[in-house]
Amino acid sequence: MAKYQFTALNINNDKEVGIVDARDEEHFRKIMRGRGLVPTKYRVIDEKLGTYRLKPPEVAEFCRQLASMLSSGITAVRAMDILKERDFKPKLKLVYEKMHKDVQQGQSMSEAMLNQGKAFPVLLINMFASGEASGQLENVTNKMAVHYEKEHRLNGKIQNALRYPKILAVAVVIVIAIIFIFVMPQFFGMLLDLEVQLPLITRIIIASSDFLIAYWYVLVIAILSLIVVIQYVLSLQKVRLAFDKLKLRLPVIGKLLKIIYTARFARTLSSLYGSGVSMLRAIEITATIISNKYIESQFPQLVTDVRNGEALSAAIRKIDGMDNKLSNTILIGEESGRLDAMLVSTADAYDYEAEQATGALVELVQPVMIVVMALVIMVVLLSVMLPMAELYQSFGV
Repeated sequence: MAKYQFTALNINNDKEVGIVDARDEEHFRKIMRGRGLVPTKYRVIDEKLGTYRLKPPEVAEFCRQLASMLSSGITAVRAMDILKERDFKPKLKLVYEKMHKDVQQGQSMSEAMLNQGKAFPVLLINMFASGEASGQLENVTNKMAVHYEKEHRLNGKIQNALRYPKILAVAVVIVIAIIFIFVMPQFFGMLLDLEVQLPLITRIIIASSDFLIAYWYVLVIAILSLIVVIQYVLSLQKVRLAFDKLKLRLPVIGKLLKIIYTARFARTLSSLYGSGVSMLRAIEITATIISNKYIESQFPQLVTDVRNGEALSAAIRKIDGMDNKLSNTILIGEESGRLDAMLVSTADAYDYEAEQATGALVELVQPVMIVVMALVIMVVLLSVMLPMAELYQSFGV
C-alpha cells in the first residue's frame, strides 16, 4: 500500500485535502469516487516524511500566532518566516522551515501543512483548506486555537487522573520489592531455623521472596515480554474492536467514557461544520479523532445513511457508544434550522460534562488503588502474623 497525498473538489466544489492509503493509482481514483471527490492534484509521498507530530498545545500556539499575524495584515509567507525564526525546539523549527519554503513557492497553507506528513492533524489541515476557500482563514485559525486548547485541557485532566494510580502502583512495587528482598528473608530465616509448621500463605510468600532474589531478571523479562505481547495483540484490528467495545460496557467507567467520546465528536463536528466543511466530510474526519476503534467502525454506515437523505439526528442515534442526549439536541437544531449554532452549544455543554466525567474517573480510581495497596499489605502482614501466633501458642503464651 502507498500513501497518496491529494487536493480534491467535493460535490459542492469546495477544496478538500488529505492522505489515503491505496494499492495503486486506479485504486486511489476508486477511493476518491467513493467519497464523491474529484482530485485536482495528487502524488505518492514518502512514509518517513514528517515523522514529528505537533502536540495539542503546539498546534494551539501555532494557530494563535498565525491568527494574530494574519489579522495584522501580515502575509502567510511573512508569517511563516517569522515563525521559523522563533526559538522552538529543533524538530518543530524544521517543520516551520519546510512550510515557509513551500508557501514561498506558491503553495497554500493547507498544502504546505499536508506536505509535512504527520506533523499536523488532518482536522486542522481541512479546516485551513476551508478557511482559504472562504477567505476566513483568520477566523478559522482562532477557532482551531480554542479547539486544541480545550482538547489539551481535557487530555491533561485524563493524564492527571492516571498519574495518581501510576505513582501509587510504582510505590507498591518498590515497597513489595524492599520487603521481599531485604526484610522477609531475615524474618523467615528465623522461622525456618525453628522448624515450625508454616501456614500456606507464609510458604507462598517465602517461595516468592526466594524466587525474586534468585531470578529477579526473569521476572523483569517476563513483565517486559507481557507488555510487548499485549501491545501487539491490541494492535490486531479484531482484538482492538473487541477491547474498545468492552470499555464501553464497563460499569460506571463505560458511561464516563461515552461522555468523553461524545464531547470529542460534538466539538470537532461543530468546528468543521461551522467553518464550511460539508457534513459528510466533517463526519468522516471526526471519526478519526474519537480514539475508539469500535465507535469509528460504525461511522461508514453513518456517512451512508446521511448521504442517502437520513437526518443526522436519526443516523447518530444508531451509533453504539455515543450519549443518547446528542441525537436529541441535534434534532432540535435540524428542526429549528440552526444546526450550526446548536452544534456549538452542544459542544460547549459536552466539554463541561467531559471535564466532570474525568473528575469522576479520578475519584473512582483513587479508592480502587488504595484498596489494592491495602490488600497487598494485608497479605504480607498475615504471612508474618500467622506463624508468629502459632509460635506463641507452641510456647504456651
